[in-house]
Amino acid sequence: MRIMPFFKRPLIHVVWAALLLSAVSPRTLAAALPDFTQLVEQAAPAVVNISTTHTVDQKAAGKQFSLPNQDQLPDIFKRFFERQFPQQKPRQQGSNPKPQSLGSGFIISDDGYVLTNHHVIEGADKIIVALSDRREMAAELVGSDPRSDLALLKIDADKLPYLILADSDQLKVGEWVLAIGSPFGFDHSVTAGIVSAKGRSLRTETYVPFIQTDVAINPGNSGGPLFNLDGEVVGINSQIYTRSGGFMGLSFAIPSNSATSVVAQLRDHGAVSRGWLGVQIQEVSQDLAESFGLEKAAGALIAQVIEGSPALDAGLQAGDVITSVNGHEIILSAQVAHFIGALVPEEVADIGLVRNGENLYIEVVIGTLPDQVAAALGEPEQGQYLARIGLRVASVPAEKAKAWRIGHGVEIIEADQGVAQELGLQAGDVITSIANQRIENVEQIVGLVAQLPLHRSISLRLVRQGRPLYVAFRLNQ
Repeated sequence: MRIMPFFKRPLIHVVWAALLLSAVSPRTLAAALPDFTQLVEQAAPAVVNISTTHTVDQKAAGKQFSLPNQDQLPDIFKRFFERQFPQQKPRQQGSNPKPQSLGSGFIISDDGYVLTNHHVIEGADKIIVALSDRREMAAELVGSDPRSDLALLKIDADKLPYLILADSDQLKVGEWVLAIGSPFGFDHSVTAGIVSAKGRSLRTETYVPFIQTDVAINPGNSGGPLFNLDGEVVGINSQIYTRSGGFMGLSFAIPSNSATSVVAQLRDHGAVSRGWLGVQIQEVSQDLAESFGLEKAAGALIAQVIEGSPALDAGLQAGDVITSVNGHEIILSAQVAHFIGALVPEEVADIGLVRNGENLYIEVVIGTLPDQVAAALGEPEQGQYLARIGLRVASVPAEKAKAWRIGHGVEIIEADQGVAQELGLQAGDVITSIANQRIENVEQIVGLVAQLPLHRSISLRLVRQGRPLYVAFRLNQ
């Protein structure tokens, strides 16, 4: 029997289909969608608004922006600069700074423990928690953890409504989720969407396997809870991906399972200790997978084993490809940090790896992440984005420059579109010249790329795994 496409069928069929759809009542259609009303009624009282005050540097605050000979500019330009750089009056001696609403949080115990994001309270002199019943209370900072972007607060109250951290591992992609927070200061705003992905890695937080959603999150939502349909907290809203400053359909939440461990350590010790393996790793490309005898481009390639590390003591080697940690398959290299960082120091981890084409399993006694390593990881270089060629670049790490014997260039930390994709450029490559001009630093390449001509062949020299390579490209815009 031949099936006729819908758009080619006789008009009467289309009309009948429309009539059938119109016969479905709005109540029937609504029944197919989740009803969040009861969830919000039960959960909202435990969600709080968080505001802070900061000490202002009076010397810095008193500085005014000006241009040379600004008084001689035409009036139209004077008005432009006045709008862009308004003159601020210094705060009078003895006046109190006004608290600014920065984010959200939620109560996790009836005796007043509150969970929020580290970046919401970072650098605060005073933290104010506003409850749903309009009470405002000064909060004590129990502890915060920049690496997971979580902070634990304590307010002096009891018999409070509170929320429970659920098992985020049970969350499924495509599942409905709901957020409550204070975007732009609008308290207890509710937004909903679905889980877009799990286990996302962001460059700013190495140890967090983020939950990605399409729930509308905006400034002020940070630190608020993400619920499943059972009213359980499965995540803490933390970040959005945006090029406009507002919501663009990509929001990220810290899984509740990651938060549970952090909260326990902050409550007991005021700080967080993380497991440490002691290796530098990189992604496995298709070419590397073939060269190492792997069936697919997955795993984490060990580029270096750090001296005095648990990995060295256990016999891990540069060139090993980590394929699993305690039975969890490793697809992307960032997953190693997720799993190892979640382990307790002195715990034994079963590391699956491929060495010279052979599958091995090695037990490693996990160490404690040293303070100097944590500090280095605490503020990763964000680099500079070069929109014309779709690259984000940063300074070349000293160890890589020494190992690859290169004295100049910039490292690619992200290659996401345009020329970068066409040329197959990869994170970790080092660009040493463009248009036959030697690249010394990030500032230089920013200026050079901005001046590249259109519709002409441009050479680019890069170093990949210590080997130099020339490629050429053209810019059309």
